[in-house]
Amino acid sequence: MGNKKNKNKKGRRKLFTKKDIKKSIVKLFQENPNKLFNYKQLSSILEVKDMPTKQLITVVLFELEDQKVIFQESRGQYQLDSNAGYVNGTIRIASKGNGVVIVDDVSEPILILAHHMNKALPGDQVSVLLHAQRKKKEQTGEVVQIVHRNEKPMVGIIQRSKHFNFFIPNQKMNFDIFIPKDKLKKAEDGQRALVRITDWPDHAKNPFGEVVEVLGDVGDHQAEMNAIIAEYELPTKFPTKIEKYAQGMTDGITDEEISKRWDFREVTTFTIDPKDAKDFDDALSIQQLDNGNWEIGVHIADVTHYVRPNTMLEEEAYERATSVYLVDRVVPMLPEHLSNGICSLRPNEDKLCFSAVFELNNDAEVQKQWFGRTIIHSDKRFTYEEAQEIIEGGEGEYKKEILTLDRLAKELRADRFDNGSIGFERVEVKFNLDSYGRPTGVYFKESKDANKLIEEFMLLANKKVAEFIGKQPSGKHAKTFVYRIHDKPDPERLDNFNRFIQRFGYGIQTTSPKNIALSMNKLLGHVDGKVEQNLIETLAIRTMAKAEYSTHNIGHYGLHFDYYSHFTSPIRRYPDMMVHRLLARYLDGGRSVMESKYESMCQHASKREQRAANAERASIKYKQVEFMADKIGSIFEGTISGVTEWGIYVELEENKCEGMIPLSLLRDDYYQFDEKNYCIVGKAFGNKYQMGDKLQVRIAKANLEKKQLDFELI
Repeated sequence: MGNKKNKNKKGRRKLFTKKDIKKSIVKLFQENPNKLFNYKQLSSILEVKDMPTKQLITVVLFELEDQKVIFQESRGQYQLDSNAGYVNGTIRIASKGNGVVIVDDVSEPILILAHHMNKALPGDQVSVLLHAQRKKKEQTGEVVQIVHRNEKPMVGIIQRSKHFNFFIPNQKMNFDIFIPKDKLKKAEDGQRALVRITDWPDHAKNPFGEVVEVLGDVGDHQAEMNAIIAEYELPTKFPTKIEKYAQGMTDGITDEEISKRWDFREVTTFTIDPKDAKDFDDALSIQQLDNGNWEIGVHIADVTHYVRPNTMLEEEAYERATSVYLVDRVVPMLPEHLSNGICSLRPNEDKLCFSAVFELNNDAEVQKQWFGRTIIHSDKRFTYEEAQEIIEGGEGEYKKEILTLDRLAKELRADRFDNGSIGFERVEVKFNLDSYGRPTGVYFKESKDANKLIEEFMLLANKKVAEFIGKQPSGKHAKTFVYRIHDKPDPERLDNFNRFIQRFGYGIQTTSPKNIALSMNKLLGHVDGKVEQNLIETLAIRTMAKAEYSTHNIGHYGLHFDYYSHFTSPIRRYPDMMVHRLLARYLDGGRSVMESKYESMCQHASKREQRAANAERASIKYKQVEFMADKIGSIFEGTISGVTEWGIYVELEENKCEGMIPLSLLRDDYYQFDEKNYCIVGKAFGNKYQMGDKLQVRIAKANLEKKQLDFELI
């Protein structure tokens, strides 16, 4: 035993995350450019024995092949691409006019000095020649070819003068864009516009462009929201032919259709949703069985009954992939006639569903389960507030059913946390808007028992559906499925986080994934209600990997589920539609689908999800700046929420609005950024500003163009 332990200590470090695996595999191929490797050989060389990490190796090989780093010489046999001295990637502009090329997470970003940009612009797909890398120096390169010029219009501000017209993009660029007078589309000086680059002649210092659309005046609500929609390339409306196609659809509830389904119309059923919700994805039914157990139905809108493959509606849903929730509007995945109409589980209407039905005992343990198509009739539409009143007061319509579901949900929740699920519950910032869309107030949305009741039964359905397909007897290969996966946290980030929270008297155990989760929950419990709660919860979330969709199951670390999927929101998420279709296929005895095709669809959905999250954050940020615009000169208490090499970010305690104190305004010393300790430190006098520190700040500037608040330190 002693020898074995010693060998492990001296041997290769155990791979921890997808990023680690990717770097190790790339290095292995680069060290052996003429050698072929398959997935089993790589698992053996990297000393990977557990199945989730082996699945990660498969994911990595698929991505590296897609990125042209490796190619498949024969089925399952991979070799380094002979052009690997060059890499293809997307360029963005960093500081001082330099560029950075992102090649997913194969390596660190590649620095392109300004004189090696060769007229590359943000978002261009470029081919980069890698320079020889010096020890401990960042990888550099030069653009040798613009593979594909970014043709997407950019959002920015028009600047007009007597002789010249230029466009200043929101995103960082080395150059402004020259707009010929006949390409202005009547855009006025200072207006927001959408501009496309048309040409960059060899002799010209600046690229040429044309105005695609005038968005309006800076500060105008509609112009600003349209600018966010344009910047993140969100669709503004459905094409007329798709709206017409959707409007022609009926609910299709015929006697023949009903005969194919489990009929729940006589079973008590209701929905619980936000008060402003219009699309009701899910409903719960409940009845007590003769044996004393409870039959709980998790009923999900049967969207795929209406949105059929190879139709224009299907293609549009796939392209959008998700609904986007901005502060004042929803950019839906499906036309309103479906999302708020025939698919929505509205009260007092028969509705077609795809359901997960569970028999639970009084300890909320699953005794039996069933998956399939149903028909329901919702008896009532509850808001979260109405259900919460019943939970707290014990009185109200369907009180027995609500209280029983609440009790069972609390059993499920306790069991989930006991098993290592992490309980992140961040406060959501919401705005009261007037009729012109201007923010008149800020309020905070918190999750209460009614929200958690719904959450637990949705988690149960998602988990059990994924287990049903993915959890197969030893030796039997699971059919291709769509999982929601969440990788383990990065060890270095976790160590930095642990060091930071020690200054508050806290700490987490990092000896195993389960201990990390259990101690993280304990930490989140300790900070609940304290001034440092939001800061520590924000940092804790940043230490975690991003969840994504994949056909390669590695489990969900945050929930501590070995199998997890998204089954419960097909009105607003395309992956849930994929799950419905695959589950229906396999319940009918169908063969497994092509893995590579579905993995590509998963990657598309993950990218669209990230785009939606970025757009939602941008809309909140804009409203925060707009809300503070009439408070210039006012003084607020705040907490340092972020530290960078260019400034200190401060979150105001009163309204959670965040702004920045530029380092250039801290003139008492020369400050340097200490990334590991989340602080800046004065070089001469040792003054320190660290995340979590309390400050008083004055509102100095509200820049609506940049969605940025500037603070001054008091």
